Amino acid sequence: MRTATVTIKPDALTHNLRQVRKLAPKSKVLAMVKANAYGHGIAVALPALQQADGIGVASFTEALEARELGWQKTIGLIEGVFSADEWQQAIDNDFSCVIHHLPQLQWALENVPDADSPTRTVWLKYNTGMNRLGFADDTIVEIAKQLHSAGYQLILTTHFANADNNEHPLNAKQIQCFSAVLAGLKQTVSADIKASLCNSAGIINFPEYHYDWVRPGIMLYGSSPVIDKRADELSLQPAMDFSARIMAMQIVKAGSAIGYGSHWLAEQDTKTALVSIGYGDGYPRVVADCAEVCVIDASSGKSYRCAIRGRVAMDMITIDISALPENIALDSRVVLWGDAPHVDEVAAYAGTIGYELLCRLSLRPERQVCSSL
Repeated sequence: MRTATVTIKPDALTHNLRQVRKLAPKSKVLAMVKANAYGHGIAVALPALQQADGIGVASFTEALEARELGWQKTIGLIEGVFSADEWQQAIDNDFSCVIHHLPQLQWALENVPDADSPTRTVWLKYNTGMNRLGFADDTIVEIAKQLHSAGYQLILTTHFANADNNEHPLNAKQIQCFSAVLAGLKQTVSADIKASLCNSAGIINFPEYHYDWVRPGIMLYGSSPVIDKRADELSLQPAMDFSARIMAMQIVKAGSAIGYGSHWLAEQDTKTALVSIGYGDGYPRVVADCAEVCVIDASSGKSYRCAIRGRVAMDMITIDISALPENIALDSRVVLWGDAPHVDEVAAYAGTIGYELLCRLSLRPERQVCSSL
């Protein structure tokens, strides 16, 4: 049977959440589980993230699913609602919402929830330079006053554009803008206004600005959010193992090409293996010539790095197994990403980021959950 497998490790998720707690011990944690928990499966992720103070989702459907799965703590809609009807549904389902543009403000002012409703706490989005969502400098204070006067508890929030790069000049500008507005709101509106600035990269690079809530995403899943440190250097453990099996082996003669477009030519007789994985499963179609996978020798348990040869096809890849033991078995396990190679390494081969690879896995691979690390 063709085997491509995605194995999720809940213990790694729990471990990574503990790392967030160590880095931001005084802050509450809004764990991001949008996009089906970054491709890991929200039903698997939620039990592993029980020690978070809340979760963040991008859509109303995701929020409803989390509630149906039994999540009783804060559920934050990080893009807010998209209609007046959704605002009422947010109240009915005890969701907390971001407010980032005028229609959302109007819906909130026209329909104020009861004092004990979680929807009474809103995340007021301030555009400090990302230039996607949020209110500008000339409106943020007045909007905060309106919401506070209506009885809302406010969490001022914004989003870094370059927190992964500690040296980018926009970071300092965003921090300065956010800090100044927060101080002004505490003076002129309410001393009880809370703040949330840091995503995963911000948690690592800007510890002095963790404020009341941090919002970890990719680091929960074991990927590094910063450009100058690997995941293992941050004590993060990959929560996903993506693997397949060797389905055939052959010798490719010197001067012969492999795969579509005859992209790779063998300089010498080369022992190759076909692996039952491809872009139809979610492995990137375009990877650099240096891209590698790991073959696990079932007899010894030893792991061998093997280079991909030729283009990635929809259903299979070819790898060079010339350096492997002669007795390497058909059906040997091949790790596409996991502990090694790490998803961040594969993303570098593909000229993208780990987020994308994790989120765009197809439904074809078999899904399983590891009971322990």
